[in-house]
Amino acid sequence: MLKERTEQNIDDMTIWEDAKQMIAKARTEGIATAWDRLKSQTPHCTFCELGTTCRNCTMGPCRISSKPGAKMRLGVCGADEHVIVARNFGRFVAGGSAGHSDHGRDLIEVLEAILDGRTTDYAIRDEAKLLRLAGELGIATEGRKLEEVARELMECCYADFGSRKTKLGFLSRVPRKRLELWNKLGITPRGVDREIAEMMHRTHMGCDNDAPNTMLHAARTALADGWGGSMIGTELSDVIFGTPTPSRSTANLATIKQDMVNILVHGHNPVVSEMILAAARTPELVARAKELGASGINVAGLCCTGNELLMRQGIPMAGNHLMTELAILTGAVEAIVVDYQCIMPSLVQISHCYHTRFFDTAQKARFTGAEHCDIHPHNALAQAKKIVSAAVEGFARRDKARVLIPGEPVDIMTGFSNEAVIQALGGTLTPLIDAIKAGSIRGAVGIVGCNNPKFQQDSMNVGLAKELIKKDILVLVTGCVTTAAGKAGLLVPEGAEMAGPGLKAVCGALGIPPVLHYGSCVDNSRILQLCAALANELGVDISDLPVGASSPEWYSEKAAAIGLYAVASGIYTHLGHPPHILGSSVVTDLAVNGLEDLVGASFVIEPDPVKAAELFDARISMKRLALGLSA
Repeated sequence: MLKERTEQNIDDMTIWEDAKQMIAKARTEGIATAWDRLKSQTPHCTFCELGTTCRNCTMGPCRISSKPGAKMRLGVCGADEHVIVARNFGRFVAGGSAGHSDHGRDLIEVLEAILDGRTTDYAIRDEAKLLRLAGELGIATEGRKLEEVARELMECCYADFGSRKTKLGFLSRVPRKRLELWNKLGITPRGVDREIAEMMHRTHMGCDNDAPNTMLHAARTALADGWGGSMIGTELSDVIFGTPTPSRSTANLATIKQDMVNILVHGHNPVVSEMILAAARTPELVARAKELGASGINVAGLCCTGNELLMRQGIPMAGNHLMTELAILTGAVEAIVVDYQCIMPSLVQISHCYHTRFFDTAQKARFTGAEHCDIHPHNALAQAKKIVSAAVEGFARRDKARVLIPGEPVDIMTGFSNEAVIQALGGTLTPLIDAIKAGSIRGAVGIVGCNNPKFQQDSMNVGLAKELIKKDILVLVTGCVTTAAGKAGLLVPEGAEMAGPGLKAVCGALGIPPVLHYGSCVDNSRILQLCAALANELGVDISDLPVGASSPEWYSEKAAAIGLYAVASGIYTHLGHPPHILGSSVVTDLAVNGLEDLVGASFVIEPDPVKAAELFDARISMKRLALGLSA
C-alpha cells in the first residue's frame, strides 16, 4: 500500500488519459505503482548507473572510480573500470539472450510433444510453413511424410542450442557479406546455449580481462538469440498456432468490459495464452458466466503474450508494461494469467487489493502469493479450463462500487507477418523495393520494446513513430510499442493522414497503416529476416540498407540483447537512454563509434524523439545515396 502520496504530476507520468485516470484512482485507494516505487529508489547509486560495480566474487563487492586521485581505481583482483563494465554488460546481454531463447526452446518442446502424441491440445496448423522452414534448413521434403519432416526440423532446432555446430541453421538467411564479416571477427553464432555459457565463463574472475574482446563475444551471444533462439520461437509459433494475417482488433483499458468476465493474459509465451483463449470459448464456461450475470467471457492481452494472441486471434490489447498494474485498478479483472518475463511481482499485491485472482503457470516463473497452475502440453486445456472456471466464479465477487473503466476502445490493425506482407505485395518483395527506389518509402525503422517509468509513458515510443512517418519512413513495431502506436491511431490505414506524401500514397494503395504491427518482442526476428531478404534481393549487405532500429523506452536485459543483435547484423540502433556502460570510455566509445567500423552499424543515444528522428533521417539519406538513390 502507498504510505504517502507522491507529489509527481500525473501529466508528467504518462501521455494516456486512461492511464491518468487509473493513477489517480490508485492514489485515492492508497495503492502504490511502479512510478511510486521508482521515486522511493531515487537517487540511484552512481556506481551502479555507470556499470562500475562488481560482485562476481567474494573478494568484493568492488566499486571503481576513474576520477583523478580516486582510491578505488581497481577492484581487488586488479580489474579496471573497462573490464568491469564489459563484464557487467556481457552478463546483461547473456540474461536477455537466455530469456528469448528459452522461449524458443519451449516451442520446440511443444512440437516434440505433438509428434510424440503426448498432447492433443496442440497441433501443427501451418503445414506449408513447416515444409518451407525445412527446405531452408536443408531438410529433404519431397515424397516424405509431414511427421518425418517435422521430426527432423525439431532435431535441427534442438541442435541449434548445443555445441556441436559451427553455425546456426537460420544463418542460411544471412547475406553472404555479413557472414564473411562475422567469420572474420570470430562472432558467427554457433549454438545458443554455447554462447550464453561461454559469456558466463568469460566473465568469471580470471578469464576475459580485455574489454573489447568481451564486447565482441557479447555481440556473438546476442546474434545467437536473434538468429537462433528468437527466430526459432517465432517460426515454430507460426507452425503450431498459425502464421498471422491482417485483421482488426482494439486496444486500451476500455477493452476490459464491465458486463463480462475479464481475464488478462500476460507474459510472452503463446503456449499458455492460446489455451486460456480456447478454454474461454468453451460453451459450458460461457454458459456459466451468463448464469452469474455476465454477458460472456472477455480475454484481453497485456504485453507480448497479448501481442501473440492479437497477431493470430485478434484478441484486444488492454495495455503494455506500465499499464499492467493499472489494468487491475479498473476493479473489473477477474483473473490475470501469466507465463514469464516482464511480469512485475507487484501485480500479485495489487490483485489482492481487489477480487482479482493471479495465476502463475510456469515453474521458471513462480510468484510469491500467486495461485500456481502448472501448464504442460499434456494437460494444457484441462488446466486452462480450471483457471477460466475460477475466473468465471469470481465475477460474482466483483465490487461494482470500485469499478472504473476509462474511455472507449481504439481500433487497430494487426497481423503483419512477413508472409502476409509479401502476399499483399503480390507474392514478391519487388513492389516494396520499387517503392524504396522511388523514394515513396525512403526507408524503414523498427521501434521495439518496453516502457520505463523514467520516461513519460509512451512519449518517446509514439513521438518517434510520428516523426518518422512524416519523413516517409515506414515504421514496424513489436512488443509494448504496439499498444502505444495503436492508441495513437497509427495502426489503422487512416493513420496514413499523419504520414508524408509518399508513404501516405503507398498506404492508400495497399490499404495498410503507416505503422505495421510485427508481433511480440521475440518477433523482432521477423524484422531481421525481412532486412536479410531485402539485402539478398538487392545483392548487398544489411548494413547497406536504409533501415534502422530503436528501443526508445527500454528497460530489460532482453532489449539490450535485441539492440546488440540488431547492431551486429548491421542495423543502426537508437536507444532513448544508455545501458550501464558510461563508466568505461572504452566500452562507451566502442558502442557509439567503434562498432561502426567493425560491423557497419552502431548505437546512438537520444532522449528527444524529434532529434532521434532527425538522426534516422540523416542515416537513411546517407544509405540511399550510397545505393545510388535520391536522398
